[in-house]
Amino acid sequence: MKLKDLGLSSSDIKEKVSKYMIETYERMDFVCETAKDQYLYDESGEKYLDFYAGIAVNSAGSCNDKVVEAVIDQVKDVMHTFNYPYTIPQALLAEKVCTAIGMDKIFFQNSGTEANEAMIKMARKYGIEKYGPNKYHIVTAKNGFHGRTFGAMSATGQPGNGCQVGFGPMTYGFSYAPYNDLKAFKDACTENTIGIMIEPVQGEGGVHPATQEFMTGLREFCDEKGILLLIDEVQTGWCRTGKIMSYMHYGIKPDIVSMAKALGGGMPIGAICATEEVAKAFSAGSHGTTFGGHPVSCAAALAEVDELLGRNLADNAAKMGDYFKDKLSKLPHVKEVRGQGLLVGVEFDDNVAGVEVKHECINRHLLITAIGAHTIRMVPPLIISKEDCDEAFEIIKASVEAVA
Repeated sequence: MKLKDLGLSSSDIKEKVSKYMIETYERMDFVCETAKDQYLYDESGEKYLDFYAGIAVNSAGSCNDKVVEAVIDQVKDVMHTFNYPYTIPQALLAEKVCTAIGMDKIFFQNSGTEANEAMIKMARKYGIEKYGPNKYHIVTAKNGFHGRTFGAMSATGQPGNGCQVGFGPMTYGFSYAPYNDLKAFKDACTENTIGIMIEPVQGEGGVHPATQEFMTGLREFCDEKGILLLIDEVQTGWCRTGKIMSYMHYGIKPDIVSMAKALGGGMPIGAICATEEVAKAFSAGSHGTTFGGHPVSCAAALAEVDELLGRNLADNAAKMGDYFKDKLSKLPHVKEVRGQGLLVGVEFDDNVAGVEVKHECINRHLLITAIGAHTIRMVPPLIISKEDCDEAFEIIKASVEAVA
């Protein structure tokens, strides 16, 4: 839709949102009318360099030609049906995903938080059916983030703050341990623990990658104790970190892994993949979804995965990530640059507030986000070049100098 075709202005859109919508978002002060590759455009054609990528979604670029074509073709055939008939895109995507990441089975959802809910449910059902009614406890990381539905929110290790505030008691059966602290995770487990659930890079927690020792140690401990290793790759998955999945950096394999965001190329989709043994916990009627595995979303995901793998965008993410992090380390007031591939965080000293840098960058037409008091985070499309990184660096540098 174009404003001029509708006879509307950007002010009209903002007024309608203010009047009719329940607002929980801090809006950027422009109307996104079109998007292509690494740019968003407002109604005047002003472009914004998008280092947010729809929150790590548009990894092969906004409105990728192959993804758009796949969506249009599928809409003409089957836009939606329930999950009782077989559908072609769903079957083809299941094969492609499982083959690409070396997992046995997949279950489709609509989003990342739903995928994490399914992962929690599968782990608990597996534990209770195999070991008895008390084998449902799951240990997650402090300052982690797994979503906003009650199970995923309860798994999020931010008790008393963040997304848990104001919603009453959380779902029972979770404990939290400090990230990258192997001993603390072991100590948090009990005879009733069935799962350890972690992000390989804490995104919302400040862009903190897991250490090799931590990931290897968790896998060995889980194998020793008969505990499931659950890995949340909602943000890190599908080439973002320089590998197809972030866990591949560590030479380990999860029992269940969740994914979403980049998988759909802009269409809503989530999924969990599991080993053959653990997947048996889900049988007819034990879990379900109306829209999960939606034909159009699966068609889009097929095209997106083809683009990500066919263009070797994991390699570009690794190269551009190293290049960008090196440049960012030269910013004034930098305390630390962290990340994996093109999931990048910059923590500043006490003289610089991350949210102020974010706002200055947006004013200069660079889209980023802020986490905590002094950290900014960037998750650009994986198609970006050195020139894009250079442009972003100069905007960030000017923004830091303006707010320091």
